[in-house]
Amino acid sequence: MFAAFRIQHCRVCGSPVAYRVPPGDNRERAVCPACGEIHYQNPINVVGTVPVWGAQVLLCRRNIEPRYGLWTLPAGFLELGESAAEGALRETVEEAGARIELQGLYTMLNVVRVGQVHLFYRARMLDTTLDPGPETIEARLFDEAELPWDELAFGTVRRTLEHYFADRRAGGFGFHEGSIG
Repeated sequence: MFAAFRIQHCRVCGSPVAYRVPPGDNRERAVCPACGEIHYQNPINVVGTVPVWGAQVLLCRRNIEPRYGLWTLPAGFLELGESAAEGALRETVEEAGARIELQGLYTMLNVVRVGQVHLFYRARMLDTTLDPGPETIEARLFDEAELPWDELAFGTVRRTLEHYFADRRAGGFGFHEGSIG
């Protein structure tokens, strides 16, 4: 278990937890000796899109940390009560104010060191009207040649864009999965 992710106190009763392998399990978990609650920790899902208009891709310049001022695809944390596709659509509207049509899951990238799984969908923009929300400084379309590769916020965004432009040149889009860091 990563030290940064270690639970110190029970979320149910507040008692200090002990790490041990519960009966019938095979992994060390935070277990409350006072109330018996077992605390499971699982990766967080980040969902987003690769919105395109013709040969251009939509990117958003971040107005929040981490990576303030750098460019990213519209994406964010999946919320309870929504599917991955619904979350990707919501994040695109919230961050870019873009109207899109989802075209299927495109990349699934594990970021093991921070306990996240990033899911990006290909998306077709329905028009070029943009209305960025408060988490975005600006949103704009880029051709591959003008993409700010040195100013991308996250490795998963870079990898997804590399796949997108390679697939576009090859004339077909597949599904890509892998791990980063």
